[in-house]
Order: sequence, then structure tokens, then C-alpha cells
Amino acid sequence: MSRRPNILLLFTDQQRADTIGALGNPVIQTPTLDSLVREGTSFTSAYTPSPVCVAARCSLILSQWPHQTGCTANNPMPQERTSLMELLADAGYQTHGTGKMHFSPDSRKLWGYESRDYSEECLRQDDFGAFLRAQGYDHIMDPQGVRSEYYYLPQPSQLPARLHNTTWVADRSLDFLQRRDTSRPFFLWTSFIKPHPPFEVPVPWNRLYKPTQMPMPFLPDGCEGLLSYWNRLQNRYKWRDRGRDLQLLRTMRAAYYACISFVDYNLGRILSYLREANELDNTLVIFTSDHGEMLGDYGSYGKRTMLDPAANVPLIARYPERFDPDVQRRTAVSLVDVLPTCLQAAGLDVPESAVGEDLAAVAAGQSRREEVISQYSDGRTALYGLVSGEWKYIYSAADNREWLYARPEGRECRDLSAELPEVTRERRLRLLRRFHQDGYEEPLAGNEWRVYPPTDVPQDPEEGLLYQEGADVRGMFPEGYAPVDGPSWRPRGI
Repeated sequence: MSRRPNILLLFTDQQRADTIGALGNPVIQTPTLDSLVREGTSFTSAYTPSPVCVAARCSLILSQWPHQTGCTANNPMPQERTSLMELLADAGYQTHGTGKMHFSPDSRKLWGYESRDYSEECLRQDDFGAFLRAQGYDHIMDPQGVRSEYYYLPQPSQLPARLHNTTWVADRSLDFLQRRDTSRPFFLWTSFIKPHPPFEVPVPWNRLYKPTQMPMPFLPDGCEGLLSYWNRLQNRYKWRDRGRDLQLLRTMRAAYYACISFVDYNLGRILSYLREANELDNTLVIFTSDHGEMLGDYGSYGKRTMLDPAANVPLIARYPERFDPDVQRRTAVSLVDVLPTCLQAAGLDVPESAVGEDLAAVAAGQSRREEVISQYSDGRTALYGLVSGEWKYIYSAADNREWLYARPEGRECRDLSAELPEVTRERRLRLLRRFHQDGYEEPLAGNEWRVYPPTDVPQDPEEGLLYQEGADVRGMFPEGYAPVDGPSWRPRGI
């Protein structure tokens, strides 16, 4: 290797693993991602360390499991740890971040970036908001779509494609690439907000798919019994637990796919620039997402679940020096593997604190790890997952229940925990021992799970609904009119 590679981390939010044409989706149009599949190595059993935005990103930049970082939900990240960006900056990389980072509690923290183009959800006072104001679009109150009760309703964007946030993130990434210091290798994290709901996409992309093209949701017999407390709670606060409208659901899926195709087009602009600049083959390109989206499968919506639609994420690595083209690997991997993969490609030592593995070694069959961990806990209750090549084990503290799935069976439709009690016990003990070895005692009661009081959603279907209304519009109504707060008024997001 003649010189250290550039590193380009392409990142989406809430993208399922099964939304890439070349990896088996016959409907979605993703020519850019298809080219990455052909030119790189795809990890088809990649799992999020936590099926929620902040915790997943925290584990990625620190290469530690959530129980080690302490960031197990959308709660503050540990501020004293050393991030991937800091390690690369210390080694001489020019580091830049574009788009949604979701750093908590300080969303503007550089954390090793020399520079950032700052854009987060539900904010109008960021770089993207300033851009819209300069373009004369300061009247747009919800530039990424209207939330609250509209959260899962497909929406045409209020912005033209040239001003959409997806385009802006690609434009800012290209601007960095064109102006960068060419005497140094770069690390660029290009992070899109979409396809995170609302499923809002500009003309003409909002007409790319017809709802009748969309597959029906996966609703295996008895699927309600495969859901945990968090599935039920999300369905409630996301306004999705008062009946199933399959036509609306297919329209929703069409909008979700359109968001992904629009991102794919903009990814193509970035990769085309690198190819034309003769930089692509000397750039480690990693494409992935923080978590997936249930999208009506099992009658559920959102994330915060260990079922595959939300926990299994796309992960593709392209760098001819270290990854073979057109290869798919089914070994269980995780977002914690991104940090060691980047550092090893750059010829740098991996910190002892990192729990991830170099994906190039995994692809070569040299993995030392037998399973990966996933966790979501919010201080009240918790959800855990353990995924290997053969099994997926899930435990929900709120339900005091566990599930076991045989991964070679394909889609998760049959809980085997009662049928295979010894396998279930062995999986449980493996996870409990791991937590004990790491000093994470909170969920443990000896060699068993600690039992918590049972938790469930309120019986009143009007209770627990989430409001995320963005900008305050109360002073915008004429005299005699005023918005009414419902009994479940909640101005902050979950």
C-alpha cells in the first residue's frame, strides 16, 4: 500500500438491511448501492449494537457495547472517551462531518472533527436552516417533514429536490472533497437523516414507486406473540395501534423506498466525484445505518426491538486493497467493527478498549468472536439481544420473557424458546456471563435475569401519544384561534 487510504463513511438513519436491490430486493431502485455490492464486500448479518439513534452511534465511534459506554438509549454519551475521529485526527487525517451526528448532550460537539456541516432533526437554527433562510425558504417550519400524528403518514416534501436536506448533505460533502487539504488523507462521515420518518421526499422522487408495487408487511401467524413491550409502546406513541390499513401501509412503504432511492442517487454523486478524481480505489468506503425500521412487519413500527427489520442493518465495505469484490459474508458483525476496520486500513493500532473486529479479517474468515450483542435500556426497563450465526436470543425485562430464533430458518416467525429450552438456557448464560465479566451487574440476579415489575402500555388508547411539533406556532394564529394541547402533550421526542 503506497499511502494511507482516505476513509468515507456513508451513513443513513433507520434503513433496513433488506432495502438494497443487489442484495435481493426485487422492487427497490438502488443503482449506487448495487455498485458498492458488486465492487465490495457485503455483511448481510450486520446488527446494530442498539436499535436507537444515539446509542448506536455512540457504540460505533467508541467501538464498545452499550453496557460499556453507558449510552443505552437516546441518553447522553460519555464525554471523556476517545472517538474514532479523534484517533484519526491524531494520526494526521483531515476529519470532517456532514449531516446528522446526533451527539448527545452537545449536538455541536466536534469530537475529533476539524470541521462540521451541522444539520440535525427538528432544528431550524443549524447550518441547513441558515441555508434555507438564505434561499428564501425561512417559512418552512418542518424541513424534514411534519411529525407528531403525521409521523408515519407519507408526505411530499415542502422543498424542491435541489434544496432538500438529502441533497444538501451530498452538496456539502462534495464541497469538502473539492476544497480539502490534498496533502493529507481524509476521513469524511456523510450522514443522512433519511429514511428516518417522516417519509418525506421531493418531487419527482415521491412518484418513483406505486403503492401497488410494494410488498405486503410480514405478518406471520401469531406474530403478536413475537412483540415485546417496546413494540407495543412504540405503536402507541407513534399513532399506529388503532387498526391496520394495508393500503396506507403500502403507500408508506413506497415513500420509505423513495427516500432511500433519493439518498442512493446522492451517494452516487459523491462516489462519481471520487472515481473521476482517481481517488475511489484509495478510499475505504463503508456504507451502513444506525438501525432499521419495522415498517408494519409483525404489525409493528419504529425501532427499539431486536427483530431483524429494526436490528439488522446494511453494511458494505469497498476498498480493493483489503476487501474482495462481489462477496457476501453471513458472519454476525456489528457497528462496533467500524472503528477497528478504519484504523487497521490506515495502519494504526486499535485501542485495547475497542471490542470490535476488523471487517477485513472477518471477511477473510479470521473472526475470533462467536456472537454480537444488542441492547436498549432507558432506566426503567431493558431489552437485550445476542446474535450468532445460528441463533438469536432476545430477553425483554418488561415482559420477563425470552425468545429464541434459529437464524438459518430465515425470517423470524417461530419462537423456539419453549421447544429448545437447553439452547435457550445456554444462550441466556452466555449473555449473562458476558455482562458479569464486564462488571455490568444491573440486569443480573446471580445466574439469572433480575426480575422487574411488569410493564405495559396504558389501556386507554388516547394515553401515551407522542407530540413532536417542532417550531412553536402558537403565536401565528389569528385572534380567536389557539391550538389545544391534548392530555398527553409531550413536547420532546422519545
